[in-house]
Amino acid sequence: MFPLLGFAKSGEEKKTKAEEVNKVTEVKDEEESKGAFAFSGYLDSYYMANFNKPASRSNMGSAGTARVFDRKSGQFSLGLVQAKAVYTNSKSEAVVDLTFGPNADYGNYGNLLSPLDGASTSTALAIKQAYFTYKFTDKFSMTAGQFGTHIGYEVIDAPANFNYSLSNLFNNGPFYHAGLKATYAFSEKASLMVGVVNNVDGLGDNNRKKGVITQFFFSPVANWNVYLNYIGSNEANPNEDGTQPKASYNVFDLTTSYQITEKFLLGVNAAYGSQKGDLQGFVNAVDPTKTESWGGFALYANTSVTDNFGLGLRYEYFNNDKGVRAVVAYPKGPEGGAIGTKVNSVTLTGNIKLADGHILLKPELRLDAYPKATGAGATQQFEDSDGAFTKNSQTTLGLAFIYKF
Repeated sequence: MFPLLGFAKSGEEKKTKAEEVNKVTEVKDEEESKGAFAFSGYLDSYYMANFNKPASRSNMGSAGTARVFDRKSGQFSLGLVQAKAVYTNSKSEAVVDLTFGPNADYGNYGNLLSPLDGASTSTALAIKQAYFTYKFTDKFSMTAGQFGTHIGYEVIDAPANFNYSLSNLFNNGPFYHAGLKATYAFSEKASLMVGVVNNVDGLGDNNRKKGVITQFFFSPVANWNVYLNYIGSNEANPNEDGTQPKASYNVFDLTTSYQITEKFLLGVNAAYGSQKGDLQGFVNAVDPTKTESWGGFALYANTSVTDNFGLGLRYEYFNNDKGVRAVVAYPKGPEGGAIGTKVNSVTLTGNIKLADGHILLKPELRLDAYPKATGAGATQQFEDSDGAFTKNSQTTLGLAFIYKF
């Protein structure tokens, strides 16, 4: 009797312990399924002084493409306001990234027309990113929606870049895509992303063709990250009869950074692109049937002088001699049409942190130099104080005010 009683008691203990384990597991599973919610964002504004003192107070030059976001001089200007919500659990992530202000309009230029009444603005302008990711395994995941481009060293978010003004490589895009992509992590040091997207910088597709995007990441040694990026698509608008023209758009991009010491980082961004035929309405006027190319590179060197102050230097060369991208010139005046050009840019930026890093002040000096136009009736790239385009370079000195939360 006693052994049996003892056995029964032991069985009840095991049952109780099993129930406790199951309850703990259920609570843990419930917590994981509930996930976590995070809200963040930033706002930025700036003041830029242009040493040319252009009459229009514009940093954009005769072609209107010399800068991306810091477009105005001689006045305080609002940049961008971001509100970002992220929900995550053990198997998924959802991101709603909303932006407002002038830079939101510039960054979402592919969605200027309302689908309802043809108005000049749309609520689509507020959507910078809206996507979700599902993790099939620890190594394999898929993402669907609208997401920022994988191409390039810099991003649209001012707090994430060391320099405030953006490079010409960033300026010539792309900015974002809408589509589906899959990522497989071979290890912590290597992964591959492949995706299908509508087109370049647009929520909707301007034709029935789809673009292919890829990114291969690897880390050769600790603190050295390398990204090999690509996009290829047919961006041509359909013909009047509905047929699709033959066209191509390709960008190969290298982005790499190496944290040499705790205080010193080196970075490189290099890109080569090519275009044939129509690109969403833009056609190479010289020969639409010919494939033309562009490209450039940017070198970055950032150092932390103290915990709250750093300096960053960027040198960039961008070549658009064939005139198929945004960096162009008007050496014969607007009546003569735009031609291709190239630019050398040097940017020196300070980074001052206040309020435990929530406030960022970025004093910045930048020089953009274009080849000097020659010949009868030639005009230069930049405007002087009389409103005439007599300058082939411009130097700006300014201060950006950023608050992130």
